[in-house]
Amino acid sequence: MEIILLEKIRNLGNLGDKVNVKPGFGRNYLLPEGKALSATEANLKRFEARRQELEAAANESLQAAQTRADALKDLHIQLRVRAGDEGKLFGSIGPIDLADAISKESSISISRQEVRLPQGGLRQLGEYAVEIQLHGDITVNIKVSLLPE
Repeated sequence: MEIILLEKIRNLGNLGDKVNVKPGFGRNYLLPEGKALSATEANLKRFEARRQELEAAANESLQAAQTRADALKDLHIQLRVRAGDEGKLFGSIGPIDLADAISKESSISISRQEVRLPQGGLRQLGEYAVEIQLHGDITVNIKVSLLPE
């Protein structure tokens, strides 16, 4: 399925790129979320007419993300959690818990989709570097310390 991207999408392309994607990804995610258009002649003309507007919106979103990144740059979160004698947590700390803690600590709204935990939830006491992806181009690493209650 050939589509035209309406915004930058990580590992796929930039605004205005014509890319081929699997039909399910296009139909179920990109098109309904307004992130892309089908690559037809009519949609191509419509995109070219709106290109300036979309580029301005993309730049505005990039600036907003950069402002948020500057505010989060030196953040260190300390969470008190219940843990066993060996330091293993009763449960785990996931993206939702981290987004709530960051939002409370910094007064900057962070969604759970922006928190990146490639190895899954945090299950041990200790200090971790957690990646927050605020924009396709902007990521911030913050320190999270899990301390026993």
